Amino acid sequence: MTSRTEPTGRPAPSDKPTVTLPAAPESERRRRRRTGAGSAGQTRGERAFAVVNYVVLLGVVAVTLYPFLNILAQSFSDESAIRAGRVNLLPVGFNTTTYQLVMQDSLFWTNYKNTVVYTVVATAIAMVLTTCYAYVLSKRHLRGRSLLIGIAVFTMFFNGGLIPNYVLISSLGLRNTLWAIVLPNAISVFNLLVMKAFFENLPAELEEAAQIDGLNTYSTLLRVVLPLSKAVIATMVLFYAVSFWNSWFQAFLYMDRSELFPVTVYLRNLIAGASTATSAGAGADVAQVAANIQSVTMVLTILPIVCVYPFIQRYFVSGVMLGSVKG
Repeated sequence: MTSRTEPTGRPAPSDKPTVTLPAAPESERRRRRRTGAGSAGQTRGERAFAVVNYVVLLGVVAVTLYPFLNILAQSFSDESAIRAGRVNLLPVGFNTTTYQLVMQDSLFWTNYKNTVVYTVVATAIAMVLTTCYAYVLSKRHLRGRSLLIGIAVFTMFFNGGLIPNYVLISSLGLRNTLWAIVLPNAISVFNLLVMKAFFENLPAELEEAAQIDGLNTYSTLLRVVLPLSKAVIATMVLFYAVSFWNSWFQAFLYMDRSELFPVTVYLRNLIAGASTATSAGAGADVAQVAANIQSVTMVLTILPIVCVYPFIQRYFVSGVMLGSVKG
Protein backbone atom coordinates (compact mmCIF):
# COMPACT_ATOMS: atom_id res chain seq x y z
CA MET A 1 0.00 0.00 0.00
CA THR A 2 1.58 3.25 -1.09
CA SER A 3 0.97 6.70 0.23
CA ARG A 4 -0.01 9.50 -2.05
CA THR A 5 2.37 12.47 -2.21
CA GLU A 6 2.06 15.85 -3.81
CA PRO A 7 4.52 17.01 -6.43
CA THR A 8 7.56 18.83 -5.13
CA GLY A 9 7.18 22.60 -4.87
CA ARG A 10 3.42 22.62 -4.28
CA PRO A 11 1.95 23.31 -0.86
CA ALA A 12 -0.06 20.55 0.74
CA PRO A 13 -3.79 21.07 0.62
CA SER A 14 -5.40 22.26 3.86
CA ASP A 15 -8.87 21.44 5.15
CA LYS A 16 -9.29 24.97 6.63
CA PRO A 17 -9.98 27.83 4.25
CA THR A 18 -7.52 30.69 4.37
CA VAL A 19 -9.03 34.08 5.16
CA THR A 20 -7.14 37.13 3.98
CA LEU A 21 -8.00 40.41 5.73
CA PRO A 22 -8.12 43.40 3.45
CA ALA A 23 -5.45 46.01 4.03
CA ALA A 24 -6.48 49.29 5.55
CA PRO A 25 -7.21 51.92 2.92
CA GLU A 26 -4.58 54.55 2.31
CA SER A 27 -6.94 57.26 3.57
CA GLU A 28 -7.33 55.47 6.92
CA ARG A 29 -3.56 55.15 7.29
CA ARG A 30 -3.14 58.85 6.55
CA ARG A 31 -5.85 59.72 9.13
CA ARG A 32 -4.09 57.72 11.81
CA ARG A 33 -0.81 59.42 11.06
CA ARG A 34 -2.47 62.87 11.27
CA THR A 35 -4.24 62.18 14.57
CA GLY A 36 -1.17 60.56 16.07
CA ALA A 37 -2.73 57.25 17.14
CA GLY A 38 -0.15 55.21 19.01
CA SER A 39 0.26 51.55 19.73
CA ALA A 40 -2.06 51.84 22.75
CA GLY A 41 -4.92 53.06 20.59
CA GLN A 42 -4.96 56.61 22.02
CA THR A 43 -5.09 59.53 19.66
CA ARG A 44 -3.13 62.70 20.20
CA GLY A 45 -6.28 64.47 21.37
CA GLU A 46 -6.98 61.76 23.96
CA ARG A 47 -3.45 62.02 25.32
CA ALA A 48 -3.76 65.80 25.54
CA PHE A 49 -7.08 65.45 27.37
CA ALA A 50 -5.51 63.02 29.86
CA VAL A 51 -2.66 65.46 30.57
CA VAL A 52 -5.04 68.38 31.07
CA ASN A 53 -7.25 66.19 33.28
CA TYR A 54 -4.31 65.23 35.50
CA VAL A 55 -3.19 68.86 35.81
CA VAL A 56 -6.68 70.07 36.74
CA LEU A 57 -7.18 67.29 39.30
CA LEU A 58 -3.78 67.99 40.87
CA GLY A 59 -4.77 71.65 41.11
CA VAL A 60 -8.04 70.72 42.83
CA VAL A 61 -6.16 68.49 45.29
CA ALA A 62 -3.69 71.29 46.05
CA VAL A 63 -6.47 73.83 46.62
CA THR A 64 -8.27 71.34 48.89
CA LEU A 65 -5.23 70.39 50.96
CA TYR A 66 -3.82 73.89 51.38
CA PRO A 67 -6.26 75.07 54.10
CA PHE A 68 -5.66 71.90 56.14
CA LEU A 69 -1.89 72.19 55.88
CA ASN A 70 -2.06 75.89 56.74
CA ILE A 71 -4.18 75.21 59.84
CA LEU A 72 -1.78 72.45 60.91
CA ALA A 73 1.21 74.77 60.44
CA GLN A 74 -0.46 77.57 62.43
CA SER A 75 -1.19 75.22 65.32
CA PHE A 76 2.57 74.67 65.77
CA SER A 77 3.71 78.25 65.01
CA ASP A 78 4.75 81.12 67.24
CA GLU A 79 2.27 83.88 68.13
CA SER A 80 4.28 86.66 66.46
CA ALA A 81 4.60 84.75 63.17
CA ILE A 82 0.87 84.04 63.11
CA ARG A 83 -0.07 87.66 63.70
CA ALA A 84 2.44 88.81 61.08
CA GLY A 85 0.93 86.43 58.51
CA ARG A 86 4.22 84.62 57.86
CA VAL A 87 2.85 81.10 58.32
CA ASN A 88 2.15 79.26 55.10
CA LEU A 89 2.63 75.49 54.74
CA LEU A 90 5.33 74.99 57.38
CA PRO A 91 5.40 76.12 61.03
CA VAL A 92 7.35 79.30 61.80
CA GLY A 93 8.89 79.52 65.26
CA PHE A 94 7.88 76.01 66.34
CA ASN A 95 5.75 76.27 69.49
CA THR A 96 3.61 73.69 71.33
CA THR A 97 2.49 75.84 74.27
CA THR A 98 -1.18 75.67 73.33
CA TYR A 99 -1.11 71.89 72.88
CA GLN A 100 0.57 71.50 76.28
CA LEU A 101 -1.91 73.75 78.07
CA VAL A 102 -4.87 71.94 76.53
CA MET A 103 -3.63 68.39 77.01
CA GLN A 104 -2.43 68.93 80.60
CA ASP A 105 -5.98 69.79 81.63
CA SER A 106 -7.80 66.73 83.00
CA LEU A 107 -11.14 68.26 82.04
CA PHE A 108 -10.09 68.11 78.39
CA TRP A 109 -9.70 64.32 78.54
CA THR A 110 -12.96 63.96 80.46
CA ASN A 111 -14.81 65.93 77.81
CA TYR A 112 -13.03 63.99 75.06
CA LYS A 113 -14.24 60.74 76.60
CA ASN A 114 -17.75 62.22 76.76
CA THR A 115 -17.59 63.03 73.06
CA VAL A 116 -16.60 59.46 72.18
CA VAL A 117 -19.43 58.04 74.30
CA TYR A 118 -21.99 60.49 72.94
CA THR A 119 -20.94 59.82 69.34
CA VAL A 120 -20.96 56.02 69.65
CA VAL A 121 -24.30 55.82 71.47
CA ALA A 122 -26.01 58.45 69.30
CA THR A 123 -24.74 56.90 66.06
CA ALA A 124 -25.88 53.41 67.12
CA ILE A 125 -29.37 54.61 68.05
CA ALA A 126 -29.65 56.74 64.91
CA MET A 127 -28.63 53.84 62.67
CA VAL A 128 -31.16 51.46 64.25
CA LEU A 129 -34.02 53.95 63.94
CA THR A 130 -33.08 55.15 60.45
CA THR A 131 -32.57 51.64 59.08
CA CYS A 132 -35.89 50.34 60.43
CA TYR A 133 -37.82 53.41 59.28
CA ALA A 134 -36.23 53.36 55.81
CA TYR A 135 -36.86 49.64 55.37
CA VAL A 136 -40.54 50.11 56.21
CA LEU A 137 -40.88 53.05 53.81
CA SER A 138 -39.29 51.05 51.00
CA LYS A 139 -42.30 48.69 50.90
CA ARG A 140 -44.66 50.05 48.25
CA HIS A 141 -47.56 47.88 49.44
CA LEU A 142 -47.47 49.40 52.95
CA ARG A 143 -50.70 51.14 53.91
CA GLY A 144 -50.14 54.73 54.95
CA ARG A 145 -46.69 54.80 53.33
CA SER A 146 -47.29 58.21 51.73
CA LEU A 147 -48.37 59.64 55.08
CA LEU A 148 -45.25 58.35 56.83
CA ILE A 149 -43.02 59.78 54.10
CA GLY A 150 -44.88 63.10 54.29
CA ILE A 151 -44.39 63.27 58.08
CA ALA A 152 -40.66 62.70 57.66
CA VAL A 153 -40.28 65.25 54.85
CA PHE A 154 -42.36 67.81 56.77
CA THR A 155 -39.75 67.89 59.54
CA MET A 156 -37.08 68.90 57.01
CA PHE A 157 -38.76 72.28 56.57
CA PHE A 158 -40.60 72.92 59.83
CA ASN A 159 -39.76 72.37 63.49
CA GLY A 160 -41.04 73.44 66.87
CA GLY A 161 -38.39 76.10 67.42
CA LEU A 162 -35.64 76.58 69.99
CA ILE A 163 -37.74 77.55 73.02
CA PRO A 164 -40.39 74.79 72.64
CA ASN A 165 -37.62 72.22 72.24
CA TYR A 166 -35.90 73.49 75.38
CA VAL A 167 -39.17 73.37 77.32
CA LEU A 168 -39.83 69.83 76.06
CA ILE A 169 -36.38 68.52 77.00
CA SER A 170 -36.62 70.18 80.43
CA SER A 171 -40.12 68.84 81.11
CA LEU A 172 -38.99 65.31 80.23
CA GLY A 173 -36.13 65.57 82.71
CA LEU A 174 -33.45 65.05 80.08
CA ARG A 175 -31.28 68.06 80.91
CA ASN A 176 -27.71 67.18 81.96
CA THR A 177 -28.11 63.68 80.55
CA LEU A 178 -26.85 61.80 77.52
CA TRP A 179 -30.35 61.62 76.05
CA ALA A 180 -30.59 65.39 75.61
CA ILE A 181 -27.92 65.05 72.90
CA VAL A 182 -28.91 61.68 71.45
CA LEU A 183 -32.70 61.76 71.09
CA PRO A 184 -33.51 65.15 69.47
CA ASN A 185 -31.39 64.36 66.39
CA ALA A 186 -31.84 60.59 66.29
CA ILE A 187 -33.13 60.55 62.69
CA SER A 188 -31.80 62.62 59.81
CA VAL A 189 -34.44 62.85 57.09
CA PHE A 190 -31.79 63.14 54.38
CA ASN A 191 -30.10 59.93 55.53
CA LEU A 192 -33.52 58.31 55.84
CA LEU A 193 -34.43 59.08 52.22
CA VAL A 194 -31.06 57.85 50.94
CA MET A 195 -31.44 54.52 52.74
CA LYS A 196 -35.06 54.23 51.57
CA ALA A 197 -33.99 54.65 47.94
CA PHE A 198 -31.25 52.06 48.43
CA PHE A 199 -33.64 49.47 49.85
CA GLU A 200 -36.09 50.11 47.00
CA ASN A 201 -33.37 49.21 44.48
CA LEU A 202 -32.71 45.79 46.02
CA PRO A 203 -34.23 42.92 44.00
CA ALA A 204 -37.59 41.85 45.40
CA GLU A 205 -36.80 38.24 44.48
CA LEU A 206 -34.25 38.05 47.30
CA GLU A 207 -36.88 38.72 49.95
CA GLU A 208 -39.36 36.41 48.26
CA ALA A 209 -36.79 33.61 48.34
CA ALA A 210 -36.14 34.32 52.01
CA GLN A 211 -39.85 34.09 52.77
CA ILE A 212 -40.04 30.75 50.94
CA ASP A 213 -37.18 29.53 53.15
CA GLY A 214 -39.24 30.41 56.21
CA LEU A 215 -37.71 33.73 57.30
CA ASN A 216 -39.97 36.37 58.80
CA THR A 217 -39.67 40.11 58.24
CA TYR A 218 -37.06 40.72 60.95
CA SER A 219 -34.91 37.74 59.92
CA THR A 220 -35.06 38.87 56.29
CA LEU A 221 -33.86 42.32 57.27
CA LEU A 222 -31.04 41.03 59.48
CA ARG A 223 -29.85 38.06 57.41
CA VAL A 224 -30.53 39.14 53.82
CA VAL A 225 -30.99 42.89 53.45
CA LEU A 226 -28.38 44.27 55.86
CA PRO A 227 -25.48 42.08 54.60
CA LEU A 228 -26.17 43.47 51.11
CA SER A 229 -26.30 47.05 52.43
CA LYS A 230 -22.78 47.43 53.83
CA ALA A 231 -21.95 50.33 51.51
CA VAL A 232 -24.90 52.53 52.44
CA ILE A 233 -24.67 51.56 56.12
CA ALA A 234 -21.00 52.59 56.26
CA THR A 235 -21.88 55.87 54.56
CA MET A 236 -24.70 56.62 57.00
CA VAL A 237 -22.46 55.74 59.96
CA LEU A 238 -19.92 58.26 58.70
CA PHE A 239 -22.57 60.95 58.22
CA TYR A 240 -24.05 60.45 61.68
CA ALA A 241 -20.70 60.09 63.45
CA VAL A 242 -19.32 63.30 61.95
CA SER A 243 -22.53 65.16 62.77
CA PHE A 244 -22.60 64.06 66.42
CA TRP A 245 -18.85 64.51 66.85
CA ASN A 246 -18.95 68.12 65.68
CA SER A 247 -22.18 68.98 67.51
CA TRP A 248 -21.80 71.42 70.38
CA PHE A 249 -24.97 73.53 70.52
CA GLN A 250 -27.18 70.79 72.00
CA ALA A 251 -24.77 70.27 74.89
CA PHE A 252 -24.28 74.02 75.30
CA LEU A 253 -28.05 74.42 75.53
CA TYR A 254 -29.08 71.48 77.69
CA MET A 255 -26.07 70.90 79.97
CA ASP A 256 -24.86 73.02 82.89
CA ARG A 257 -22.13 70.81 84.37
CA SER A 258 -18.70 71.13 82.77
CA GLU A 259 -17.79 67.49 83.41
CA LEU A 260 -20.66 66.48 81.07
CA PHE A 261 -19.62 68.72 78.19
CA PRO A 262 -18.32 67.24 74.93
CA VAL A 263 -14.88 68.35 73.84
CA THR A 264 -16.34 70.78 71.29
CA VAL A 265 -17.95 72.82 74.08
CA TYR A 266 -14.72 72.70 76.10
CA LEU A 267 -12.72 74.04 73.16
CA ARG A 268 -15.40 76.65 72.44
CA ASN A 269 -15.16 77.92 76.02
CA LEU A 270 -11.37 77.88 75.76
CA ILE A 271 -11.48 80.06 72.65
CA ALA A 272 -13.86 82.51 74.32
CA GLY A 273 -11.71 82.65 77.45
CA ALA A 274 -8.48 83.21 75.51
CA SER A 275 -10.05 86.01 73.48
CA THR A 276 -11.30 87.73 76.64
CA ALA A 277 -7.94 87.40 78.38
CA THR A 278 -6.09 88.82 75.38
CA SER A 279 -8.33 91.86 75.24
CA ALA A 280 -7.64 92.40 78.94
CA GLY A 281 -3.86 92.36 78.37
CA ALA A 282 -2.73 88.98 79.75
CA GLY A 283 0.71 87.32 79.70
CA ALA A 284 2.74 85.81 76.87
CA ASP A 285 1.34 82.29 77.26
CA VAL A 286 -2.22 83.56 77.03
CA ALA A 287 -1.33 85.61 73.96
CA GLN A 288 0.19 82.50 72.37
CA VAL A 289 -2.93 80.48 73.17
CA ALA A 290 -5.19 83.18 71.77
CA ALA A 291 -3.16 83.31 68.53
CA ASN A 292 -3.45 79.66 67.57
CA ILE A 293 -6.16 78.21 69.79
CA GLN A 294 -8.56 78.01 66.85
CA SER A 295 -6.03 76.05 64.79
CA VAL A 296 -5.28 73.72 67.69
CA THR A 297 -8.98 73.07 68.33
CA MET A 298 -9.56 72.29 64.65
CA VAL A 299 -6.70 69.78 64.62
CA LEU A 300 -7.79 68.09 67.86
CA THR A 301 -11.42 67.93 66.71
CA ILE A 302 -10.96 66.50 63.23
CA LEU A 303 -8.09 64.13 64.07
CA PRO A 304 -10.25 61.11 65.07
CA ILE A 305 -12.51 61.48 62.03
CA VAL A 306 -9.47 61.72 59.74
CA CYS A 307 -8.08 58.53 61.28
CA VAL A 308 -11.36 56.62 60.86
CA TYR A 309 -12.25 57.83 57.36
CA PRO A 310 -9.66 55.78 55.38
CA PHE A 311 -11.13 52.54 56.70
CA ILE A 312 -14.63 53.27 55.35
CA GLN A 313 -13.71 55.42 52.37
CA ARG A 314 -14.21 52.56 49.90
CA TYR A 315 -17.86 52.36 50.94
CA PHE A 316 -18.48 56.10 50.92
CA VAL A 317 -18.98 56.97 47.24
CA SER A 318 -20.66 53.69 46.34
CA GLY A 319 -23.06 54.00 49.28
CA VAL A 320 -24.22 57.48 48.32
CA MET A 321 -24.58 56.64 44.64
CA LEU A 322 -26.40 53.37 45.25
CA GLY A 323 -28.91 55.13 47.43
CA SER A 324 -29.48 58.13 45.21
CA VAL A 325 -29.43 56.89 41.60
CA LYS A 326 -32.46 55.08 40.24
CA GLY A 327 -32.05 52.65 37.41
